[in-house]
Formats: sequence, structure tokens, C-alpha cells
Amino acid sequence: MTEPTLSGRIALVTGASRGIGAATAIALAAQGAHVVLTARTAGGLEEVEEAIHAAGGSATIAPMDLIETDSIPRLAAAVAERWGKLDILVLNAAALGTLSAISAFDPKEVAKVLALNVSAQAALIGAFDGLLRKSDGARVIGVTSSVGRRPRAYWGLYGATKAAFENLLLSYADEVRNLTKVRVALLDPGATRTKMRARAYPGEAPESVKPPEVVAERVVAMLGEDFDTGAYEAI
Repeated sequence: MTEPTLSGRIALVTGASRGIGAATAIALAAQGAHVVLTARTAGGLEEVEEAIHAAGGSATIAPMDLIETDSIPRLAAAVAERWGKLDILVLNAAALGTLSAISAFDPKEVAKVLALNVSAQAALIGAFDGLLRKSDGARVIGVTSSVGRRPRAYWGLYGATKAAFENLLLSYADEVRNLTKVRVALLDPGATRTKMRARAYPGEAPESVKPPEVVAERVVAMLGEDFDTGAYEAI
């Protein structure tokens, strides 16, 4: 029997209670990684954890709101104490916000979406950078969207946060390029059957777009590839 490709690896997946995050966590565990699952919804995380355990994998759940002030440092401290490193970081958690004209933005919602899609991502990188450097080949994969590069009417809030997220991640990629073994990539999953997609396109037939498992398979494949840090891929 072939040994799982990620045996002995420690992975953290954000937004892991459903959709792409859940599918990715399950796929990573199937390849032998111990997966730390985080999201706000404890019930969803427990379901993913049960699916992983039922398939013979291992996982730990960490229900939390990433925009709470001390949630990320506490998670990093727990990972450091238990494993002393982090091999895989999948930055998947994000908020869509309301699709509306720029002139109709609610300032409070803008602040909330920016807090999760940008500020929390910076905090995650900052908190886990030291643990990623302790891995013998850490990989960071950020889930992005085409609207971060190609502006679209009524998608301004989400698109702006994804543009900022990409700049943040690619800047980090440049910082670690020649100094560490950490490699960073962006992945645009394209149209995928998720709850966020259903909110954005309420009249769309779910079966007309690919399931999140397709994206999860690509994430696992990327982890086994020798990609250049700062790589960008669209499915």
C-alpha cells in the first residue's frame, strides 16, 4: 500500500466547516495530514471532524471567530505547544458581504468584511510565520477570486478585499522567498458549488458548477508540486 503523501504533516484550514474548506480538510486528512479545523460554526466543524475520523484520518477542531482580538494568537500558541511547527496553511475563510453599488455600501459592513478578508489574514500569517519556518517545507495556499484582479459591477467590496489579500500574500511570498523553505501560492477556484456561490447567484442550478471536492483535489496536488513561491493558479 502506498504511504499517504502528507503523512506526518500538520495542516491548518480556515473556514473548514463547509464548502471548499471542509472538502480540503477531508482531502488533506485522507493523505495523512493531521488537520486543525477552524471556523465559527462548531457544529459544522464537528461534522467534518467526524467524517475525517470515520475515514481513518485525524483532526482537531478549533471553533473561533477569526476577527476576535486574541483568537489567532491563542490558536498559534496551542499549535506551537502541541506540534511545534506548521507544515500547511490554507487560508480559505472569507466573507462575501452584500453585493451592491459602491455608493450604497454600509460602512459597518465594509469594516466587518475587511476585518475577516484582510486583517485576519495578516494576523494569521504573522502568528504562524515562526511555526511555518520550523517546517522542512511549509506551504501556504490562499484561496482567492478573479474579481480581485478583474473588477466587476456590484462586487466592489469583495473584490477589493481579495485584491488586498493577494497583495498581502504575495508580499509575504517575496519576504520568505530566499530566506526560508516556505512557499506561497494563490488559488482561484472559479465557479464552485458553495453556500457563498448560492448567495451570489441565487438562480443558478447547483449542479451546473463543480463541487468543492474538485478544488480540494487541486490543493492536495499543489502541495506535492515544486511550485515557485508567489505562484497563481486558476481552476
